[in-house]
Amino acid sequence: MSYLEAIILGIVQGLTEFLPVSSSGHLELAKVLFGNDSVPQESLTFTVVLHFATALSTLVIFRKDIVEIFKGLFQFKNNEEFQFSVKIIISMIPAVIIGLLFEEELEAFFNGNVLLVGFMLLITGLLLFLADKAKNTSKNVSYKNAFIIGISQAIAMLPGISRSGATISSSVLLGVDRTKAARFSFLMVVPLIFGKVAKDIMGGAISFSDESFGVMFIGFIAAFISGLVACNWMISLVKKSKLYYFSAYCFIVGALAIGYSYFYM
Repeated sequence: MSYLEAIILGIVQGLTEFLPVSSSGHLELAKVLFGNDSVPQESLTFTVVLHFATALSTLVIFRKDIVEIFKGLFQFKNNEEFQFSVKIIISMIPAVIIGLLFEEELEAFFNGNVLLVGFMLLITGLLLFLADKAKNTSKNVSYKNAFIIGISQAIAMLPGISRSGATISSSVLLGVDRTKAARFSFLMVVPLIFGKVAKDIMGGAISFSDESFGVMFIGFIAAFISGLVACNWMISLVKKSKLYYFSAYCFIVGALAIGYSYFYM
């Protein structure tokens, strides 16, 4: 993998992690366009590094919220911060279960399956379209809602289903306030990413060679910076009910991916 390819993939990950168009789906499409030989065996490691970069950008954007949450937790009371933390934990349960029980099966989907990515992007587009039409969105995230949103996050492990798109759309369709939906969506994934990185490091799944370190670092920086931009942009768009732009984009890219898989693969 060249430095240019690393930068492009980093930017793709950084933008699409927060914008509701599926980061995993776009990474798979980018890998196919670059050619399978351009993404070597450290592809999985590189993908994890990019996700780690976007998790860090989330921490930067929501640093004040995170500090307040930790302050509230150390008060050892059933306060708003404690309840929010419990909801985050509840939302993680479906993804943790699916990830532990079906890890190998999930990894099998990340093999340049353009047809699958195309159909999943169409589903993402439909979710965004429905969410954009939702009217009554003034509720807080309840414990029940947190679990349902968590199921959406677990389904979004499939390439082409946008994690942010699925979780924000689910929240809005459940009547959750749009700003609170975006905040919950972005914060709920952070523990999962850090847990995944820690698990892979301890299990030896992630390793760096001298040759790949530079490429990994460049990709990390590109994903981190583009993630900062995309996260702020997405929060603004959700507030203004502008998800239909991304719905149309997912329909177009999904249709192109399906057409490509039939005529060129």
